Amino acid sequence: MSLVTMPFYQKRHKHFDQSYRNIQTRYLLDEYTAKKRASSQASSQQSLTEKSSSQAASSQTSLSQAGTVCRLCAKRVSSEQEEREHENKRRYQSLVAAYGEAKRERFLSELAELEDSVHMARAQAREKLDKYTLQQMMEDQMSWERHTVEERMRRAPEILVRLRSHTVWERMSVKLCFTVQGFPTPVVQWYKDGSLISQAADPGKYRIESKYGVHTLEIHRANFDDTATYSAVATNVHGQVSTNAAVVVRRFRGEEEPLHSVGLPIGLPLSSVVPYTHFDVQFLEKFGVTFRREGETVTLKCTLLVTPDLKRVQPRVEWYRDDVLLKESKWTQMFFGEGQASLSFSHLNKDDEGLYTLRIVSRGGVSDHSAYLFVRDADPLVTGAPGAPMDVQCHDANRDYVIVTWKPPNTTTEGAVIGYFIDRCEVGTNNWVQCNDSPVKICKYPVTGLFEGRSYVFRVRAINNAGVSRPSRISDAVAALDPVDLKRLQAVHLEGDKEIVIYQDDLEGDVQIPGPPTNVHASEISRTYVVLSWDPPSPRGKEPLTYFIEKSMVGSGSWQRVNAQTAVRSPRYAVFDLAEGKPYVFRVLSANKHGLSDPSEITPPIQAQDAIVTPSAPGRVLVSRDTKTSVVVEWDRPKHAEDLLGYYVDCCVAGSNVWEPCNHKPIGYNRFVVHGLTTGEQYIFRVKAVNAVGTSENSQESDPIKVQAALTVPSHPYGITLLNCDGHSMTLGWKVPRFSGGTAILGYFVDKREAQHKNWHEVNAAPVKERILTVEDLTEGSLYEFKIAATNLVGIGQPSDPSELFKCEAWTAPEPGPTYDLTFCEVRDTSLVLLWKAPVYSGSSPVSGYFVDCKEEGSEEWTTVNEAATASRYLKVRDLHQGKSYVFRVRAVNASGVGLPSDASEPVLLEARPGTKEVSAGVDEQGNIYLSFDCPEMTDASQFTWCKSYEEISDPEKFQVETVGDHSKLYFKNPEKGDVGTYSVSVSDTDGVSSSFVLDEAELERLMALSNEIKNPTIPLKSELAYEIFDRGQVRFWLQAEQLSPDASFRFVINDREVSDSETHKIKCDKSTGIIEMVMDQFTVENEGTYTVQIHDGKAKNQSSLVLIGDAFKAVLDEAEFQRKEFLRKQGPHFAEYLHWDVTEECEVRLVCKVANTKKETVFKWLKDDALYETETLPDLERGVCELLIPKLSKKDHGEYKATLKDDRGQDVSVLEVSGKLYEDMVLAMSRVCGMSASPLKILCTPDGIRLQCFMKYFTEEMKVNWYHKDAKISSSEHTRIGGSEEMAWLQICEPTEKDKGKYTFEIFDGKDNHQRSLDLSGQAFDEALAEFQQLKAAAFAEKNRGKVIGGLPDVVTIMEGKTLNLTCTVFGNPDPEVVWFKNDQDLELNEHFSVKVEQAKFVSMSIKGVTSEDSGKYSINVKNKYGGEKIDVTVSVYKHGETIPDVQPPQQATPKLIPASSSGPAQ
Repeated sequence: MSLVTMPFYQKRHKHFDQSYRNIQTRYLLDEYTAKKRASSQASSQQSLTEKSSSQAASSQTSLSQAGTVCRLCAKRVSSEQEEREHENKRRYQSLVAAYGEAKRERFLSELAELEDSVHMARAQAREKLDKYTLQQMMEDQMSWERHTVEERMRRAPEILVRLRSHTVWERMSVKLCFTVQGFPTPVVQWYKDGSLISQAADPGKYRIESKYGVHTLEIHRANFDDTATYSAVATNVHGQVSTNAAVVVRRFRGEEEPLHSVGLPIGLPLSSVVPYTHFDVQFLEKFGVTFRREGETVTLKCTLLVTPDLKRVQPRVEWYRDDVLLKESKWTQMFFGEGQASLSFSHLNKDDEGLYTLRIVSRGGVSDHSAYLFVRDADPLVTGAPGAPMDVQCHDANRDYVIVTWKPPNTTTEGAVIGYFIDRCEVGTNNWVQCNDSPVKICKYPVTGLFEGRSYVFRVRAINNAGVSRPSRISDAVAALDPVDLKRLQAVHLEGDKEIVIYQDDLEGDVQIPGPPTNVHASEISRTYVVLSWDPPSPRGKEPLTYFIEKSMVGSGSWQRVNAQTAVRSPRYAVFDLAEGKPYVFRVLSANKHGLSDPSEITPPIQAQDAIVTPSAPGRVLVSRDTKTSVVVEWDRPKHAEDLLGYYVDCCVAGSNVWEPCNHKPIGYNRFVVHGLTTGEQYIFRVKAVNAVGTSENSQESDPIKVQAALTVPSHPYGITLLNCDGHSMTLGWKVPRFSGGTAILGYFVDKREAQHKNWHEVNAAPVKERILTVEDLTEGSLYEFKIAATNLVGIGQPSDPSELFKCEAWTAPEPGPTYDLTFCEVRDTSLVLLWKAPVYSGSSPVSGYFVDCKEEGSEEWTTVNEAATASRYLKVRDLHQGKSYVFRVRAVNASGVGLPSDASEPVLLEARPGTKEVSAGVDEQGNIYLSFDCPEMTDASQFTWCKSYEEISDPEKFQVETVGDHSKLYFKNPEKGDVGTYSVSVSDTDGVSSSFVLDEAELERLMALSNEIKNPTIPLKSELAYEIFDRGQVRFWLQAEQLSPDASFRFVINDREVSDSETHKIKCDKSTGIIEMVMDQFTVENEGTYTVQIHDGKAKNQSSLVLIGDAFKAVLDEAEFQRKEFLRKQGPHFAEYLHWDVTEECEVRLVCKVANTKKETVFKWLKDDALYETETLPDLERGVCELLIPKLSKKDHGEYKATLKDDRGQDVSVLEVSGKLYEDMVLAMSRVCGMSASPLKILCTPDGIRLQCFMKYFTEEMKVNWYHKDAKISSSEHTRIGGSEEMAWLQICEPTEKDKGKYTFEIFDGKDNHQRSLDLSGQAFDEALAEFQQLKAAAFAEKNRGKVIGGLPDVVTIMEGKTLNLTCTVFGNPDPEVVWFKNDQDLELNEHFSVKVEQAKFVSMSIKGVTSEDSGKYSINVKNKYGGEKIDVTVSVYKHGETIPDVQPPQQATPKLIPASSSGPAQ
């Protein structure tokens, strides 16, 4: 179906957020809500009436059921019911009256407002009309007076159209025009920055014309120096006027195009409103073709020069994408001011791709600029997923239904799209809901289930076999409103100009049940659904309508309700779930609260199928050249082009078969400019058509095209010079056009005319190829001027400006005439080469040389470059200033003197081109010497010209030129010493691309030597002749060539005697690898001598020799004998690796050997000094590795260690002597392990002093360690003692003082590196250590001198009653200690029973005479002096006579308990 255009109320609808739940579209929506409110009131009133009736009926029924009610009661009930019904009716009438009164008051108020607005509008219109009438009268009067004044002042010059400023690219032409009137005719002169412009001063540069009062200055091939202010002054006898304009010449940059690209077939609409003010608008900088990716930001900006610059009045700025006028949105922001106009994109989508045009509209006309913006797909969320769809739009919106359409993505580099998912989101929320469960095949989908009055936005996602694409840009918001409501409005005209708007329902009368819908038809048919449309019933009634759709398969005779669960409120509905290939008929029923209508008329049979099909492939694809980076692709439209959405263009580099998309959004026309191509590369193009169903097949591929600028006619020649004249003829010369048009110039046409004549006459009917021509049949003494036009394949270009007037008179001067055709090449930063041609008129004697003059542009003083005349017609000018522009001229010299100077050259800027290439020399694979040059800038018309000494090479016997594409080579056929010199190359139809190469004798000799090597080749060798000794003592002689052909031959020569393949000399050659070898089984003293291999392979040959004489031979012989013995040894059990050692991470020395060829019977033993060395574990011979660990290596481990293997096949021994240097190496290796694992220095305080300790895995005195104090080495002394244990090394500082403060370093040397640990013993660390030392020292002294029991007391004593117990011990203390005895921690009273003796202050005894059971208990001796003491407890057990001796453990030494010096009582 054809999609319905979005109605006006959708465009103006305000899409509120989720809180918006009613219709607010000004008057229409107010009426809509009022109608809904009236319908609800009527329905509530009717329901209230029905309810009252039902209550009355129920009450009557109840009364009748009672059976025994009296008539009075029944009458009372009936009267109550009548009163209730009367009250309800009265209330309803009052409500209706109130509603009618409110409606009438609202209508009257609106009518009054309307009258006021009409009255105000009439007053304003009358006021404006009066002002306009007065203004017209004043303008007419002023125009008449102005005309009268102008008639009086008409004779003075007056400029009607002034000059306009221009901005052009370098090497383009620019034309300045203005119109002036006056009588007599004014004389016009042109000025550049105040200096008069003369055509003769710069021939071919300017063209000045004047026709019918229009004066023109044309600047040909403008360069950067032409940027200036140009003025035109018109003068006659009555006055003078002038006008000026600026010309800005922009220098070409690589990313910009100096030529106008071929545009797209897009016509922009004319502006409806044009600003009144006249503005001149010039684009100073323009945005170019832009390439971006989705999600990025970009700004298209132009810098403008607007004249006049008025702050309050500006020209109107319009931005177009293709042919659509853009407006600001959340995606685009526009800016105009401060001399620039810009269009910014905050988040690009493919919807933004297109041709963007900036139009500046004013009374002075329209200035515009266009360039294409390409937007590529963003990186997919899943690799291989398609790009996002685009251009999502909504059509045919209703209360609960809208059709969503979109455009498919280009899937050139991804898999084909198999369907789409459509998502919707209610405005004001971020809750996206997927509308379809299965992918939709076509780019159109009817979305149902919308809520009336709510606004929605939509997006689409594409899916292929790889995954789902990113979502498209969201659509514009659309409201779920019924457009039929608008049709139901009707305007009723009242008296006068008044009218009111009412619903058509108000004229239908009282309609209860609606009629059936009409015009039921299929508005859209698809393979998966059918959209039914119908007209609402007429009359329809005032009640809200719903619709029910029924379907029936043709021939079934039964009807099925489609929307049984959901009522349809819009006169459109999409029917899904139809059987494929089956025809259906449909009918629709309308319903309101009163009931269901009759069915509508049955539709004709409808079958679900695609109404449109995939388009056929586009026709022939033609590609033409455009610019250096773009081409124009055109194609024939497809034969079956139904509802096309556009075309996709793909390109491929010729030969690669890798296709890339050129556009990412379908284009609607069959012509497209593809940008972003590589200059000089060849491309192939193809096109495919796109519609809603899918993408067509690819068109046929185009022919390959090379990306180059398009062909045009050449520009005009310039620099016309008179070279000779004999009185009847003139010889002319001129310069080649600056631009050839992209193809070779075929010749020139010359026209002449005599002075004061208007008509030009043709000189040559056929084009002349040379740029010099003699014009015959001239009249002597007459003045002539000439103009010249160039022609190429495209056609004849514009003729040059007329030359100066040349007088036809014979030259008789003795000096030579002027040189001509000055050209430049090899322009670099500080030098250039100037070329010229000899004068045609040589004077009275031959030309002997030339002088070259130069000056800076703008200067008046010429400087001669060469002091002596040069005989060559070229000169390399050096020592120029970079960035300056220079002008040159040349003067010829003969015996009579210096002749006339040539015409001054055009200014040349001293600046090397970016990417300048130079000539290179080399030798090819055939040995030919060549000079090579590449020119990527060349065109189809470009030609390489090789020169020697800047004279074109034309000797085919000595040189040959080969050119392929942009690569040219000059070959030397028979190089010799006479070929030295300067060789140069230039490329025509470029911007002066040229280079030179100085071939001196040294370089020529190098190239000739390399050529000789290639022409007389040698077989390259990867390896010279060498020998190799096998494990059985065999000697192999071999070499390897780089490459050998199957026809290669060789021979071995030993001592000038060729040897052949035999048992003693086994010779073979593998030509695939280039290896030639000879193996000798028995190498003896007779084999001393020289070995040579000679190889021949076609023309190439080579040889390699090996001399084995004297010591070299003896070394080979000894090695062969050793290998033979080793082979015999390895026949039995043997050591694959002999004994060697290493140190483990635990600092243990490990002796290791590897064994091989063992079996179960093989016996392995460790021996030390020929004595069996027992180990905890037996060696595992199957593993092949035997180890012996020596923990904590010391000198006692010195000795000879042996490992032996033995079985019935033989034996083998490996010996390792652990002593001397080997032992020292082991200690150094242990030092390395210990040094790397050493702990930081730690402080330990002792009674003797401060000890610095370094813990490590193992330490022995053989290790090389040093201690340093303040970087001074410390030796062991009484004050500092150095020592260690197996776990650590220490430094003892005895009796430390303040001098011992400072940094201490411990160093251990492992033979290679020093491992250091440092500690700063100063400050708080030293103070704390010193205090702890002093405390420990005092504690040690106290411990030494305190009171103590040396020995003698047991811990338990058992004695029989009646015996005498004597406890004796020895005490010590300085001073002598005090001794106190306790019994059960109580002082012991001394008497005859208890007695204590102390002898010599150290022998103490206590005696108990006649012990009794009461004497049992704990006895304690307390020995103490001022430094402290100790207490010893003795348990005494007394048993009676005859009792069994208690079973106690044997007595042991009693354990003392310390008593501090401060304690005075017994120890607790």
